[in-house]
Parts: sequence; structure tokens; C-alpha cells
Amino acid sequence: MTTTALDRPAVSTRPAAVLLGLVRIVFGWVMLWAGLDKVFGLGFATPAERSVLSGVSPTKGYLGNLDGPAAAVMGPLAGNVVVDVLFVGGLVLGGLALLLGVATRVAGIGAALIFAPLWFTSLPLANNPVVDQHLVYVLVGLLLAFTPSGTALGLGAVWARLPFVRDHAWLR
Repeated sequence: MTTTALDRPAVSTRPAAVLLGLVRIVFGWVMLWAGLDKVFGLGFATPAERSVLSGVSPTKGYLGNLDGPAAAVMGPLAGNVVVDVLFVGGLVLGGLALLLGVATRVAGIGAALIFAPLWFTSLPLANNPVVDQHLVYVLVGLLLAFTPSGTALGLGAVWARLPFVRDHAWLR
């Protein structure tokens, strides 16, 4: 029987698995930190007076001030409570899941769904005509979603053995 690259395991060497685990952890921290900063206003990207706990929408300032091609599509979502909860909840819960190596499929796809619109709203890009960090984050999220990224340096193997997760493969 002939095998192709698609038939082989996604990560076949220990160094590659460890690097994939490290990428997952670092990306999980990027997401978790961004979410926590928006909620608590830790003074990095979000000052305390602009935090969710101060009653400020995490999407209103950014989406409400768009002027590129995405303004007509994304602008009306500014300050929408559902969008705010999905955005911050996705950052915090997705980041935590990636840090732990659990539910990496859901967290990776969720990350792509968070960062793809951010890439779109950044158009036209200032430093590169096509690629910025948001597009890289989309690709990293998808990579983590469709590889066994949670098993190296994470709880993914333990998570996958849980009966509910075993019965619902999309939770892996």
C-alpha cells in the first residue's frame, strides 16, 4: 500500500511535537493575556478606565472607529453585547484551553474566527500589502486545531480519554 504525506501523522518527531506544544502555549498566552487585559485593564493595551470592569465595551472603540473597507460590515457590530462576550470570552477561554492543551480543535478554530475579522478590519495594512500578525494568528490557530497540538506539553491526551470528549471528537 502506498502512503502519502496526508496518511502520515501530523507530527512525527519529538522535537516537532515539542515545538508545536510551545507554539500552542505561547499563542494561548497571547490570547489569554489580551482577554485579561481587556477585562481588567491591566495597563498594557487597555488602561483600567477602558476595561470591561469599568463598563466599557471591548469592541466599541475599535470597531466604531473603522474607516477602511471593513467599516460598513464590521462597524455596526461595535458595542454589541453578544459580540463583546464572544470576543472577550473567546480570548480568555480559548487562550486558557490552548495553554492547557485541551479542546484545541475548538480553541484553534475559535482563534481563527477572532483574528480573521481583525485582519480584515486592518486593511489596508500599513507595513505589508497582505500579511500582518492577525493573519499569522489565523494560520497558527488552524494549525493548532488540526494537529495533535495538545498532546505535547499539555493535557490533550488525558482530555481525549474523557468519555464525553471521546464521544464528541470535535471537542479534542
